[in-house]
Amino acid sequence: MAGLHREKMRSEEAAAGLNSSQRLHLLSSSQHADKLLAEVEAILTASKSKSAFRKYKNSLSPAQAKVVEDYIARIRDQMLRVLESQGVAPPEASFESVHSIRVTLAFIRIAFQECTPDRMRGYGEFPDSKVREVNGLVDEMVAAVEKLDSYLAQGLGQDLEARLARLAQAGQDVDLLKNLERIINEHGLVEFRPTLSMILDRLESRSFEIALFGRVSSGKSSLLNHIVQQDILPVGVTPITAVPTRLIYGAAPRLSVWYADRTPERTEIARLPELVSEHQNPGNYKHVARIVVELPSDRLRDGVVLVDTPGLGSLATAGAAETLAYLPGCDLGVVLVDAGSTLTEDDIGTIRTLYEAGIPASVLLSKSDLLATDDRERSSRYISEQIRAQLGLSISIHPVSIQPTHSVFLDDWLKDVLLPLYDRHQQLAQESLLRKIGSLREAVTTALKIRLDRAPDDGEEVPDQGAIEVEEIESALRKAVGRIAEIRQLSFETTHAIRGGADLALGEAANVLFEAWTGGKTAAQASIVSAELARITAQEASAVSTALKDLASELTRTLQAASKALGYQTATSEDDLNSLIKEMPKLDLGTLEIDIRPTVLGKLSRRLALGQIRKSLRRQIGQQVEQAFSNLGSMLDSWERRTLGELQLRFETHADQYRAHISRMSGSGSLPVADQHATLRDLSSLGGLQAEETAQMAPAP
Repeated sequence: MAGLHREKMRSEEAAAGLNSSQRLHLLSSSQHADKLLAEVEAILTASKSKSAFRKYKNSLSPAQAKVVEDYIARIRDQMLRVLESQGVAPPEASFESVHSIRVTLAFIRIAFQECTPDRMRGYGEFPDSKVREVNGLVDEMVAAVEKLDSYLAQGLGQDLEARLARLAQAGQDVDLLKNLERIINEHGLVEFRPTLSMILDRLESRSFEIALFGRVSSGKSSLLNHIVQQDILPVGVTPITAVPTRLIYGAAPRLSVWYADRTPERTEIARLPELVSEHQNPGNYKHVARIVVELPSDRLRDGVVLVDTPGLGSLATAGAAETLAYLPGCDLGVVLVDAGSTLTEDDIGTIRTLYEAGIPASVLLSKSDLLATDDRERSSRYISEQIRAQLGLSISIHPVSIQPTHSVFLDDWLKDVLLPLYDRHQQLAQESLLRKIGSLREAVTTALKIRLDRAPDDGEEVPDQGAIEVEEIESALRKAVGRIAEIRQLSFETTHAIRGGADLALGEAANVLFEAWTGGKTAAQASIVSAELARITAQEASAVSTALKDLASELTRTLQAASKALGYQTATSEDDLNSLIKEMPKLDLGTLEIDIRPTVLGKLSRRLALGQIRKSLRRQIGQQVEQAFSNLGSMLDSWERRTLGELQLRFETHADQYRAHISRMSGSGSLPVADQHATLRDLSSLGGLQAEETAQMAPAP
């Protein structure tokens, strides 16, 4: 019976056609054939390839190449018909092209990272004179790959053309930028995309951020509610450690929350208290990282953003790094001093921190309705004098109140201080934007002119004019990138040393304390120790600060030299890179409680006395100092990474343009006539050619 069944099965399969294994083999063979046809296409287009290591020479005329292409198309068409006749369906495409490209880019990145001097020492002794240049070479290539990867990761929503369309719909005049975007795309000038993207970032984010700082119960939340004319922020609660809450304009009320350990969410504004109050979110156990509240308030129009922050009174807290990381995005810091209290060290420290971060401060005397006119003036004068005496700053004090009977105070501050500063900020931003757009137009114009230069055809002798200078420019750009890698390593070593340096620092503080006692100073133990610990950390960090400032100057000089050598009319200014380096975070120990009896220690030998002081310091403040050093190390690491990243991004934006310029200068072969006409047309649209120049450079008919 079994034999009859098998015979019947074979008979049915024969009648139906090929069996499953045979169809699979036919499909596999066809797929292999198609892959080989793709190789034929690669060989056919070898002469047009952009590969740096071309393998094939083209020995076919254009007419012959067309015949081969037609045959390939015919073979593929016939192959599909054969498969169809046998009931074999080609599989659908199973891989997303963007994902596959990004995976391939990851392997390309690894290939270059394997070429660092440290990794190449396995092939023999590496010359010290080449370390910086080769490190720069690796970073240069990795950065180029990461630019493409970043572009692919952004998605279609970040497409420059789509962003320009959105800006045009919002009423922005972007005709010139649209033209530049089209020219950049059509002529393959990808090196200008980062600059154009940066300009669009500025246009899309014309915000003016005002951050309010103040002690608990200083009236900060009440004042913010009064400014936006809505009861949004919870009043009378202790805020969580440091989660800046941004109030921005929105057509309808909405709350957006970002977490450190899960995806963001949009929710109702009524949930705000459970996220920002110590009572409902003790110690920020919900891991809230950022909060944005959208409100339909007229006072938030035109890009004004209000930021509620717990302030910087105690930087030795878990959220200090987040608060300091936020500061560079703030345009004005508003410090509230409670009229019912007095100016404190925390208030002075907050103002100092703002100015060290390059942020102007406005000081408000909150709850001013509690004071009579004379007392209000006296209190304002006292605060102003204390700020001048302790910080050397001349700051006017403005009384404010949320009470209807004193609303004129807030109105006066908005009119006399905030609006003029906002208008000035917008004017400076517009001027800076126009300069950047003008510089981009000039750079694109220069690139198009180079394309029109009549380069010698293949086989002709290429003059060596300026070859040495070009090599020097490329080498200088590469070494500058290598210098960034060196500073990155120095920064890592410094922050690592600070994180683990509390114990050694306490030993140094013990020496200073002992010397103070032997000199007759037995009081102010906490001040002496605090000053010494601050000195030690500042000395450690100053090496990085100095190195970053030197790096910014070196990068600027390199870019300026390249710009001059290549004939650019505008060059990177000194402030373009130097302005990225803000004041470094400093050690904040909070309040130290030290009680060591010098009378008893004085009877011991120096060695024994120092040992006892160290033990006492470690016992009394050791854990507090370790936490403060760890916090400072984290803040410095965040600050250094951000600063170096911004420096490298700004440098690479310019350097990429110069590298592409050099590449075009070194290229050979004239543009096809159609491309020459298109280039002339685009040059004229940018105002890069006069009428007589256009006639001279036009290709012969």
